[in-house]
Amino acid sequence: MDHEQSQGATLLQLLRLLWLLPHSWATPAAPAPLWRDDLQNHTFRHTVFCQDGSPSIGLTETYDEDLLFSFDFSRNTRVPRLPEFADWAQDQRDASAIVFDKGFCEAMIEKIGPQLEGQIPVSRGYPVAEVFTMKPLEFGKPNTLVCFISNLFPPTLTVNWQHNSVPVEGVGPTFVSAMDGLTFQAFSYLNFTPEPYDLFSCIVTHEIDRHTTFAYWVPQNALPSDFLENVLCGIAFVLGVLGIVVGTVLIIYFRKPCSGD
Repeated sequence: MDHEQSQGATLLQLLRLLWLLPHSWATPAAPAPLWRDDLQNHTFRHTVFCQDGSPSIGLTETYDEDLLFSFDFSRNTRVPRLPEFADWAQDQRDASAIVFDKGFCEAMIEKIGPQLEGQIPVSRGYPVAEVFTMKPLEFGKPNTLVCFISNLFPPTLTVNWQHNSVPVEGVGPTFVSAMDGLTFQAFSYLNFTPEPYDLFSCIVTHEIDRHTTFAYWVPQNALPSDFLENVLCGIAFVLGVLGIVVGTVLIIYFRKPCSGD
């Protein structure tokens, strides 16, 4: 889907400004000039969550609900959602703040969690999944399937892929990000080369209630492949040559003088 690629180019231009925000939360906000009242509002969200399920802790950074980075606590490093953000993921200036957030979140779970057991909603409905391609579909050309999961709370889930009912190995990590209203969304990516008779399944299991959601993908509205384009060009060329030959023969035939009796 073109949406994924266009997001990368737009969000990359905004990172230089957004990167300063987590380091300046203590700075009082100045009153906005009147001429800015009509400008569109945007939201940069730095969210840390922890829970008893898996993942036990997570950190996501989003811009207008588009995920920029997640955080891999096992390696203490940011993970960019798109390759264009790789250089920005190396910034470590807020490492101490992230360590503090992690410890605070775990302390909340340990000390306050038992007191609130049974008083906090365990789940908010079932996750909803849909599958689409990252780029326009062309048979025989590498592409990426995206499984988008919404209506997710809490963010305890596992994502598996199947190709023609056979499990797919080597699937990358699932990216989870926070949204407004204490809900989450998730993305899972699968690199593949599409063929006309493909059937892919994205299987999402919500671990909190063991509910499983299935989303299927089959090829639709594929662009012509290079082979088909070459065949069509060849046919058009042959028909063009044939038309020239037939036209030449007809011209010669009708130019012949009529023989009189």
